Formats: sequence, C-alpha cells, structure tokens
Amino acid sequence: MQKILDAILADELDAIGSLPVPESYRGVTVHADEVNMFDGVPHKEKDPRRSLHVDEIATPELGPGEALVAVMASAINYNTVWTSIFEPVPTFAFLKRYGKTSPLAARHDQPFHVVGSDLAGVVLRTGPGVNAWKPGDEVVAHCLDVSLESPDGHNDTMLDSEQRIWGFETNYGGLAEIALVKANQLMPKPAHLTWEEAASPGLVNSTAYRQLVSVNGANMKQGDVVLIWGASGGLGSYATQFALNGGAIPVCVVSSPTKAEICRKMGAELIIDRNAEGYRFWKDEQNQDPKEWKRFGTKIRELTGGEDPDIVFEHPGRETFGASVYVARKGGTIVTCASTSGYMHTYDNRYLWMNLKRIIGSHFANYREAWEANRLIAKGKIHPTVSKVYPLEQTGQAANDVHQNLHQGKVGVLCLAPQEGLGVRDQEFRAQHVDKINRFRGV
Repeated sequence: MQKILDAILADELDAIGSLPVPESYRGVTVHADEVNMFDGVPHKEKDPRRSLHVDEIATPELGPGEALVAVMASAINYNTVWTSIFEPVPTFAFLKRYGKTSPLAARHDQPFHVVGSDLAGVVLRTGPGVNAWKPGDEVVAHCLDVSLESPDGHNDTMLDSEQRIWGFETNYGGLAEIALVKANQLMPKPAHLTWEEAASPGLVNSTAYRQLVSVNGANMKQGDVVLIWGASGGLGSYATQFALNGGAIPVCVVSSPTKAEICRKMGAELIIDRNAEGYRFWKDEQNQDPKEWKRFGTKIRELTGGEDPDIVFEHPGRETFGASVYVARKGGTIVTCASTSGYMHTYDNRYLWMNLKRIIGSHFANYREAWEANRLIAKGKIHPTVSKVYPLEQTGQAANDVHQNLHQGKVGVLCLAPQEGLGVRDQEFRAQHVDKINRFRGV
C-alpha cells in the first residue's frame, strides 16, 4: 500500500499498473454479529463510534467490467449513518440478496460490510472488458451499481431491477484504502480540487441534480420558486447551488443563524430559520397542525412577494411532508428522496388532488445525470461543500457528527491521503474559485 501511495504522491501514475495490488487493505466496517447492539436504544442515542470499525480486509477478486481504486479520500452520507446504526434494517440483508444473484456477486455476502458511497482516488486495476479507464487514472466514483442485464434499466438505469447503491447495498465501499467499483461508476476527478474536496460531492451532488434539475425529477426551469429543506446540509447545499446556477429562486429553510449565513454566502437571499420562527408541524405523535402549515406558507409568500413554491425539494420526510404538500403552488411539484426524520409520510390529500400537485420519488441518479453533475463541478459552476475532514481512524466520529446534525455541508474522510490539500492539478483554475470552494470550511 505504501508503494502505491508513494507513486501517487510523487505523480508517478504511469507506474501504478506495474505495482502489485496488496492482498489486504484497511476499511471501515460494520459487523454482522453486532446488528443487535442498539436494541432498545433511542434513535439519536445510537452511536456510530461503537459500531464502525477499521479492519484489515482481504482484497476482493476483480471481475469483468470492474475496477479496483486506491482511495485517497471519501465522505460521509446518511446511508453510512443508517448502516452504522442498523436502521431501518441491517444492510447484511442487502448483501445476502446480492450474493445470491451470481457466483461473482457472492463475494459481497460477508460477515462484515465495508461501507462508504463516495471516493476520489486512482485506478489500480481494471477487469476484462474495461476500455475507458486504465491504471493511473485519477477518478471519482458515483454510487450507482448496475450491470444492465435487465431490459428495465435501458431507458433509465435507476429503474433496473438489479440497481444498487454501492457501499450501502453492496460491499467493498469507499471508506477504505481500496474500493471495488463497476467501471461505469467512474468519472474524471476535477483537476482543481483536492482529494477530499473531489470525493465529497458524488452522492449528494448527483442526487440533487436528478431530484431538482433532471427531467426524471422536478425539471426545474428559470424563475421557479424552489423551497429547499435543510439548505445548508449535504443535499440542500447542492440544491441551493443548482437553483441559483439555473436561474431559479431558492427559499432556503435552515435551523440556525449560522446555517442561514452559509446560504447567504452561496448567494441565496430568501431564508427561513425554522427554529427562530418556532414552527411545530406536529401537535403530537399522531396529529399534525394545519395552522402551522398555513403560517409557514404565509412566511414563504412574504419572502417571494406572494408566490408559492413551484417545487419543494423534500428529504426530511415525516416531520415536514405535510407542510410541503400544503405550501406547493397549484400544479406544483413535491420531489422527495430519503426520509431522515421518518419514512411514514402523512399529508392532507385534499391539497394534493384538488390543486393538481404532483409527488415525484427520486433516488440517486443514472450515469448520465451523475456525469453531468460532476461536469458542473469540474467547470467550477457548482462547488464542494466540505466543512470538516477526519482521518480514516475517526470515521465513527465523522458519522456521529452527521447523525447528530452537528455538521454543515459534507464531512470528508482521508483514506490513503496523509493530509488535506493534496491532489490539485490545476492551481490556476482553483485560484479563480478558491473562496467558493472553502466557504463551508470551519463553520
């Protein structure tokens, strides 16, 4: 592993293909024999620092259409948090099901799960049939794992019956020194970014692009009023940038003055601090409060000059979904991915059906959407939102920060990279955007 790292740091990438692939590497895992460790523990008290381990992992066999990547940096997503606290179900059920699909897929059915759905690194080896990538290529990876053997996925790969999220529903993810990916997950690393910056956008940037911009999502247009929940967080910070970059009008919902200031730094002007306003959309565990929906809608119209949202960018789920359906304009769209506050959504259907609103489910992105989202990063139109970076050994702490909502933007993790700030190839282009790249730092 050290020889590989030395070659990368010395910019001797042509030598990578001649170096032996290590028989094992360090990776962040959860263990199958610990899935019951949080039984009876309240959701917020489940601690990823107890369940995430750094283990020595045997390097998996490389199959057709696959690549092994030396991971310089990765990042934390909510799916890693869910994996670490074994909610809503332990991910070993995903690995077992995947393992039954083919002899090669059986590699993934292990008593450990190497987690992580982001990476930036260097290709070590490619399997048979891979022509677009070679050892030494600097890459990032999106997290859609799909082989396209089903006809269902050929119009949109996200509809494929065997579509999976790498590092969540597959093994050998990106929070490790080496990762196993499909070659059609790879994309060029933006040359002006460090390893940790390049690793951080992948999942959330692609997810926000499909959810908000793509024809498969809300198909945002210029002038749309877009209500964005958690606008300074991992997903919301990219949605805010896409709205501003695409000529829309974001209404950013945040939970503190600090987060409001981050949105202003991104260029947003219409901001609602939900804690300062004291919104309580639920009277109790069973009943929502429509009066609070109305008060929230009134606040939005005060900011927009009387306009309701054309699009509501939803991801909190249970806590906010009733309000989201209510405030969307007549004929408007509520586009949802994830449910960080709960999966069972309740809303008053009268406001949906009688006002011809639409609810669209959106899940990650297909390769084209991920490629377009990464291209915008590479061209300096959209910027990383890294606020803090941890070493691999402290991944549990990084995941706990996200679980407890102590973070802003994205939390990065150094895997092979010995320090932050490495990997920049285009310093001149970086200098043009460095303030925007760093606007989440230290917040």
